[in-house]
Amino acid sequence: MSILFKSRKQASSGNRVGVVQRFFMFFLDHFRQGVNSLGELYRTPFASLMTIGVLGFSLTLPSTLYILVKNAEQISEQWQQASEISLFLNDNVSEANAQQLVTRLSVWDEIASVSYISADEALEEFQALSGLGDAIQYLNKNPLPAVVLVIPTSKHATPTAAAMLLDKLRKEREVEIGKLDIEWLERLYALLDIAKELVFLLAVLLFFAVVLIIGNTIRLNILNRRDEILVMKLVGATDAFIQRPFLYTGFWFGLLGGIMAWITVSIILWWIGWSLESFMELYQTQLNITGLDARALLIMLGLSVSLGLIGSLISVHRHVSEIEPE
Repeated sequence: MSILFKSRKQASSGNRVGVVQRFFMFFLDHFRQGVNSLGELYRTPFASLMTIGVLGFSLTLPSTLYILVKNAEQISEQWQQASEISLFLNDNVSEANAQQLVTRLSVWDEIASVSYISADEALEEFQALSGLGDAIQYLNKNPLPAVVLVIPTSKHATPTAAAMLLDKLRKEREVEIGKLDIEWLERLYALLDIAKELVFLLAVLLFFAVVLIIGNTIRLNILNRRDEILVMKLVGATDAFIQRPFLYTGFWFGLLGGIMAWITVSIILWWIGWSLESFMELYQTQLNITGLDARALLIMLGLSVSLGLIGSLISVHRHVSEIEPE
């Protein structure tokens, strides 16, 4: 602490400042420094926009990929709940025994619904869909078996749980063959897991790059104001007082970068939304992209502000302490 600062302190030692006034001045001082740091960004618009753009675009890519992966999971859940287990019954099973099987299965906790298709109904459906027409009438007997369609509950519709349910259904005496076409769903889940891991790794790398860029930007600001910092330390200013405007600069970088990322993600999803809807119509599935709600906005802003503060905090603590008057 300098002699000048000590003399000021001794001169004002007789005037005690109240607790309420200290509390008010504390927030007033923070508000003033926060506004001044925002003004510094306004006075250097080109450099500030470049830093904000880097932060915003770095958040845009992982955020967009994350939203697309989450929506793909929701679509896979819709397909998953629509998957059916087909139970082909033995030829010697009568209609009464088949109805008894349907009654027994309908009370299982793992099953959401059960439907029965007789051999005659299966033949009529095959005749209507195959296009063979009158050629089927020349058959001596109906070659198609009766079928019981089982739809698992959402809890037991995952690939592993559905496979266990299929093994359990195959043990019923009326069932000859059980069929579950869920291999494509297992492949889809494997691809989604890989996509989530790639999004996580990409986000970590980009976030690390953002911290480095903001830290370097704050370092350059500190070096440009080296003489000002030296004068402030000569008159007794503490490191915390000097560091505060630079921390607010990192806060503004993060906040504005998060807003920019939110706007960019919205534009990208709106742009590709039409193509995705046309693609999903081929699978007779509706696609409503979700994820751009108020909660997602708060998460993006909180993440971007945290990155800005971390980058500025690392740079400020190192470089401000290195500047000392000789």
